[in-house]
Order: sequence, then C-alpha cells, then structure tokens
Amino acid sequence: MSTAEYTQILRDAEHLSPEEQRELVEVLLQRLRVRDLPEGEAPRFEDLAGTAPYPLCGEDAQEYITRMRAEWDEREERL
Repeated sequence: MSTAEYTQILRDAEHLSPEEQRELVEVLLQRLRVRDLPEGEAPRFEDLAGTAPYPLCGEDAQEYITRMRAEWDEREERL
C-alpha cells in the first residue's frame, strides 16, 4: 500500500463516528489475531468472538428461539 493510500484511509476514518472508529479498530485487530495464527492451527473462540455482525442472520437470537418454539408448537398441535 502506498503512503497516499494509507493517508486517504486515515482521512476517511476521521469522518467516522467514534463508535464506528472503535468498530473499525476492533475488526482490524481481530483480523490480525486470526491471520497471525501458526499455519494449520485453528483459531480459538476468543480470537473470533465479536467478528460476526449482530444480528448475524438478521434476527435476534431470542426472537429466533421464540419463533422456532411457536412453529414447533403449531406443528405438534396439527399432528
């Protein structure tokens, strides 16, 4: 990467909100942690924690569980 590209990235990051800047730093650090693993070694959970966006599949986990239980109950009632 050239110095000009690096400088442009820093300028672009200045326009992010403090929260977005923190998220950017966290993502970059997590990528480095995973990339620095010895070859063939699987990443630990701690290395990957927080790397997925929330909610991962577009739905809160508790809402998903509630929906799945309701669908199961409906299925049971039909049988």
